[in-house]
Amino acid sequence: MFEDLKNQKHVHIRDWDFVKRTIENIAADGPDKLQVVADFDRTLTKYTNKGELCASCHKVLEEGDHLPEFFRVKATELRDTYFPLEMNPDIPVNEKIPLMIEWWTKAHNLLAECGITKQSIRKMVESSTAMLRDGCVWLFDHLNTHEVPLLIFSAGIGDVLEEVIRIQATYHSNMKVVSNYMAFDEYDRMVGFQGDMIHVYNKCENAIHDSDYFPRLEKRSNILLLGDGIGDLNMADGVTNVTNKLTIGFLNVKIEESLELYMSKYDIVICDDETMDVVNSIVELVTAK
Repeated sequence: MFEDLKNQKHVHIRDWDFVKRTIENIAADGPDKLQVVADFDRTLTKYTNKGELCASCHKVLEEGDHLPEFFRVKATELRDTYFPLEMNPDIPVNEKIPLMIEWWTKAHNLLAECGITKQSIRKMVESSTAMLRDGCVWLFDHLNTHEVPLLIFSAGIGDVLEEVIRIQATYHSNMKVVSNYMAFDEYDRMVGFQGDMIHVYNKCENAIHDSDYFPRLEKRSNILLLGDGIGDLNMADGVTNVTNKLTIGFLNVKIEESLELYMSKYDIVICDDETMDVVNSIVELVTAK
């Protein structure tokens, strides 16, 4: 029961009265008015499993021996340089954006040198440490059963993301992914990326206004937003008819340093938890009718 949330030490709630009222309002409207908007890496997937770091979409490509050694070395150097900057709470977002564009541009250019094929992506995912959070399969299935749209934004790699879902869960028809998708030549070799770059600070519903998926969302005025970064809070930008919105943030790193900032931005902050238990308890309440 969601009333138990305020008694869980790893769950931090900024304004209990607001959260309680919002959940009750969303539940009263039922699943027909709900849409779920979620980040992927470190939100729908685990940050760690049994104390071991799990792979993000980009990190999936570095594990094992599928790609050349130069890629792993260069990719590690890039991550060690830019990830601390992304997670540094003292750097303003407007200063982080050009740094993230630099990181993604260099990482994507590096990938284009590796001769990746469509077949190799599945093999890399199968052998990777990427893992959906405990309870994610139930969430995906339950949202699909009740025809609740699930919009997934990711600054990672869409081809990898979809394989993770297909291997560990089910990629349902109620899902829509906005991410960086690879472009392939006639021999199924990766030659670059399609369309505009998606990075951690430009993920929002404006990106799908012209898609055939957007009409599903127009009458969905209640939003459950799930993220693990401050930039994820913008994912619902572009929704014009919001009645109720509840934001849930997963804080995985620099918890002590970042908790105050996350508490000032998210309605609910979940620390050091690799499950979807909090989210699922809310979704179960909304679909109880």
